[in-house]
Amino acid sequence: MADAITNWLHSVFVAQFDAWVVLGFFAQACFTMRFVLQWLASERAKRSVVPVTFWFFSLFGGALLFVYAIVRKDPVFIAGQGLGLVVYVRNLWLIANEKKAMTQDS
Repeated sequence: MADAITNWLHSVFVAQFDAWVVLGFFAQACFTMRFVLQWLASERAKRSVVPVTFWFFSLFGGALLFVYAIVRKDPVFIAGQGLGLVVYVRNLWLIANEKKAMTQDS
C-alpha cells in the first residue's frame, strides 16, 4: 500500500514536473491571491467587499490557468477557466464604466 501511494505521488508530482507545472502552480497562486485580498478587504471594512484587485488577480491567474489547461488538453479545465475569463473581464468593464460615469458627473 505504501509503495502504491509513493509511486502515485512520484508520478503526479515528480515524473511530470516541467516548466508547465511551474506555470500552473504560479497561476494557481495568483488565482488564490484574489481570495486572500477579498478576505483582507472585507475584514478591514467589517463587511463583504470585492476590491478591483480581486478581478485583476482573477483575470491574470485565470488566463494563465487557461493556457495551462490548453497545453495539458484538459477540456473541463479549459471550459471552466474560459467562461471565468468572460466574467472577470465583464466585472472590470463595469468598474471602468462606473468610474467613468462618476468622473463625468463631477
